[in-house]
Amino acid sequence: MSNLSQHVPSYVAKLRLWKDRAATVSITAGGSGVLIAILLIFFYLLYEVLPLFGNASITAREPLPGVLANPPLYLAMEEQAEVGFVVDAVGDAIFFNVASGQEILRETLHVEPPAIVRGESAASRQLAVAYPDGTLYLYSHEYQLSYPDGERVITPRLERKWESIDFRLPEGMPTDLAFRDGEEALTLATITDVGAIVVQVFDKEEDFLSGEVSLQRRELDLPLISDAKRLFVGAQQRWLYVLNHRGEYSVVDLQRAADSGAQELVDTGTLFAGDANLSASDLLLGGYSLLAASNEGEVTQHFMVRDPQGGHYLQHIRSFDSEGIALAQLLPEHRRKGFIAVGHAGEMQIYHTTAHRRLLSEQALPEVPGLTALSPRGSAAIHMATDGTLRFWKIDNKHPDISWSALWSEVWYEGYDQPEYTWQSSASNNDFEPKYSFAPLAFGTLKAAFYTMLIAAPMAICGAIYTAYFMAPGLRRKIKPMIELMEALPTVILGFLAGLWLAPLVEDNLTAVVTVLLILPMGVLVAAFAWSKLPMALRAGVPEGWHAALLLPVVAFLFWLSFALNDSMEFWLFGGDMRLWLTQELGVSFDQRNSLIVGIAMGMAVIPTIFSISEDAIFSVPKHLSYGSLALGATPWQTLVGVVLPTASPGIFSGSMIGLGRAVGETMIVLMATGNTPIMDANIFEGMRTLSANIAVEIPEAEVDSTHYRVLFLAAFVLFLFTFAVNTTAELVRQRLREKYGSL
Repeated sequence: MSNLSQHVPSYVAKLRLWKDRAATVSITAGGSGVLIAILLIFFYLLYEVLPLFGNASITAREPLPGVLANPPLYLAMEEQAEVGFVVDAVGDAIFFNVASGQEILRETLHVEPPAIVRGESAASRQLAVAYPDGTLYLYSHEYQLSYPDGERVITPRLERKWESIDFRLPEGMPTDLAFRDGEEALTLATITDVGAIVVQVFDKEEDFLSGEVSLQRRELDLPLISDAKRLFVGAQQRWLYVLNHRGEYSVVDLQRAADSGAQELVDTGTLFAGDANLSASDLLLGGYSLLAASNEGEVTQHFMVRDPQGGHYLQHIRSFDSEGIALAQLLPEHRRKGFIAVGHAGEMQIYHTTAHRRLLSEQALPEVPGLTALSPRGSAAIHMATDGTLRFWKIDNKHPDISWSALWSEVWYEGYDQPEYTWQSSASNNDFEPKYSFAPLAFGTLKAAFYTMLIAAPMAICGAIYTAYFMAPGLRRKIKPMIELMEALPTVILGFLAGLWLAPLVEDNLTAVVTVLLILPMGVLVAAFAWSKLPMALRAGVPEGWHAALLLPVVAFLFWLSFALNDSMEFWLFGGDMRLWLTQELGVSFDQRNSLIVGIAMGMAVIPTIFSISEDAIFSVPKHLSYGSLALGATPWQTLVGVVLPTASPGIFSGSMIGLGRAVGETMIVLMATGNTPIMDANIFEGMRTLSANIAVEIPEAEVDSTHYRVLFLAAFVLFLFTFAVNTTAELVRQRLREKYGSL
């Protein structure tokens, strides 16, 4: 027995030592695992985001000499960048294999060489071929895709458009032309060698029985414009842009006539800042923006905007840095708001207009004149020299839409009257200009967090102070678990209740809600004053620390009274409709699902977190500090303010920061309780869209590895960095508070 009693302490000590080591290892492993998981999340987000900020690159292929015997007048490619199409100087239309230069199909368009060949727009396969005698034909180069025996075969064909219509031009040889084919009309504009500008509009009329479409021709009377060099017909066939060799422009409204009977001349001006001459021009995808390049290397973008008087003018939007290179050709992309610029000396540059970004500048061509064409996907380009040499480039330019200015600065988007912060990632047509501004999303995130903390922080901290310092222990044991139990309520339930029950309730009883916010503090003070005037014998019957229970019927009565008088107060004070009064009298708009709803709903989710941590911090303040302060003559309130709260401030601050982090990252409540409109408006009665809600809404529909997809990962990365910055700042402040008040 003595030997056993001697070994027991040694066995217990070894077991205790083993437990300590096991706990140390497990805790260290768990903490390290959390850090590793956070780092993995960081690097994965970074991996998805980095491709957005890469530049474009091109890979050249060996040139193919002697592909074409005559100089090209028009050059294009089909979508797969496997078949090219060219109209040469003698009037032959030729389809050829891009990889080998081998001819696939040849058609002779006319007995004489064409005077000019023009395409309709960047994304269109239609082209117009005009001849010196005034004859004009419209064609479309089409491609049929098939898979015989599992191999892809592209069969090209050339279709004549509107064969029954005589598009004969007026007297004089055409020097330039532009056309735009729409659902209701076809507009054709030409410049002749005598300087005349002729615009013909062919209205489309569909036969109700046969479904056949016929064209009714009418000629427009234009104002006198001299020295015209280039013509462009804009989107919706409304604006006619007339440019001369000096870089001067005139804009004619094709849908509105002046008092003289001629079409209205809307605006005139100069495209370039100096005395430079026009060297290249084209319309960007969609036909809204006019791109122009000068012989001194200036590249500009203009489009029509509305002035305050209701008129329109051509606005200079942005200029691009071409490094002073004189450009010979501008090639708009077919599916994005970007373009390729080709210099006279063979330089190739790639730009994106919305991002205001140059992605590539290389010497890609020898100094040989010719034409360059871009594939519809923007993944390849070909150049046909006048000597028939064919050159091909593979283009890697996956995410040109993103830049720092596009994400965080005001951007002047097409169709807008001024620069704005806008998030709109998709639309119904291919001409859409993606708008990836993070500003309204970041603003919405901070707005939601601000109103949440405005409602939650005072209630949670004040409740924690009373519960930990003034409340009776028996009542505290009941109240604290009830409040902490609120944290277990799923946020999707809170969002569901906020969107479907609370939002309509607040909208119908807005006057009552505002009244509650005003009379509840006053009502509590009046109740406390009345309680102090009651006889001491009656007040002594309530145990110390249970007085808060007496306020429950007071609060319930004030809520009932406010809602009961809602209709009467709304009629007396606001003419029967407070929402209408806010809009008409104060200019404050009201949306049913707004920041107030989000603040209340998210406040219910955040209050338990802030309350629990703050209450524990206050309750954990050593009692001898409070007793010493009271013994020195301080009142309980003075002790609370001077001793307890400074000592507990690190914990209170930590609870508030954790609650703020919860509010910033909350998804389901803001997703269901707001209108999810990405606007920048501090109005408490307007909604918002947050970064987290935006990710939840759009990530299911985003194409994997697309720009939109990676931008959503960038939003998550921004949210990650914001949370990291807030937590780091909170920890630094907490440490300072601990050092300052830890000696008490």
